[in-house]
Amino acid sequence: MARSQARSKRKYTGKKYKHFHKKRKRELEQPPIETKIAQEKKKHQRTMGGNFKLKMFSTTFINVTDLNTNKTSKVKILKFDSNPASKDLNRRHIITKGAIVETELGKAKIVSRPGQHGVLNAILV
Repeated sequence: MARSQARSKRKYTGKKYKHFHKKRKRELEQPPIETKIAQEKKKHQRTMGGNFKLKMFSTTFINVTDLNTNKTSKVKILKFDSNPASKDLNRRHIITKGAIVETELGKAKIVSRPGQHGVLNAILV
């Protein structure tokens, strides 16, 4: 069955809302993209209005900016450190915005949204 972003069928009290239409294409929801550290894999996905999102499923490189020298360099990710967004994402080593990874330059905090932008940008911590 299709995932939907439509209103819930029930109120917070548990009472059912009056049913007034079925699911619409504009209410469709895409499954979440869970970026991991592996060989690079991206997908170009069309969205509403003819726009697109570049979804990143896995990568081994990251663009790291050093705020002291204001220089950006592409470096290799050595290992996953933590993801404060959720215990589940942390346990499964999923990279989202705000996650911390170990790179060749040191620890870096992710500032981009890899599942939406298709690129990994970070700043040194």
